[in-house]
Amino acid sequence: MAKTYSIAIDGPAGAGKSTIAKALAKELGYHYVDTGAIYRTVAYFLDLLNVSVKDVDAVERYIDELTIQITYDETGKQHMLMNGMDVTDDIRTQDISQKASLVSAHAVVREVLLDMQRDVAKQHNVIMDGRDIGTVVLPKATVKIFLTASAEVRAQRRTDELVAKGQKADFAQTLKDIQQRDYQDTHRPIAPLKQASDAVLVDTSDMNIEQVLAAIKKIIQEKIPK
Repeated sequence: MAKTYSIAIDGPAGAGKSTIAKALAKELGYHYVDTGAIYRTVAYFLDLLNVSVKDVDAVERYIDELTIQITYDETGKQHMLMNGMDVTDDIRTQDISQKASLVSAHAVVREVLLDMQRDVAKQHNVIMDGRDIGTVVLPKATVKIFLTASAEVRAQRRTDELVAKGQKADFAQTLKDIQQRDYQDTHRPIAPLKQASDAVLVDTSDMNIEQVLAAIKKIIQEKIPK
């Protein structure tokens, strides 16, 4: 099997991980893997069953009934299939985002999904974003980036994103949600959000997308030969 390269991009909610990862994957010809969407799919599945994501016993009972597949359309967009049903757009709500954070703290869920994520990286050159990619999922990733920004900047970006999609969004509430998500992600006992010791920190608070892309491409070029 030919050697594959993996780029891990970790960071808090609203840091721009998916936007940057998608753009880089398209430019480099890599597979983009949005791991957050995988956990959102689990949360959405449990939500449809009216199962509390805080009920560990119930989560363990129902997780075996869930089959998740990742597919890509002709534009390279990642689609999430839940038991064969495309839920790509359904999982993009603030409520499901919060529930995904909680469900991702369960060991049984992480164990079920870990091999799936690693298998993709074994078979393809990937850019994978999440919260524990460089620390847990792909600890030997070729390149590790920790992408962050201030909570206020991230809240404004998320608010603008929701408004652009025609959804209602309130900055104050979005900021509160992001701060709560940050706390949940950094304080969970299993695979908490943290910067890997060998990850490069990129703070995007005062950067636009072009500047962030340029900075990360420079880091990648130093690690991966053309």
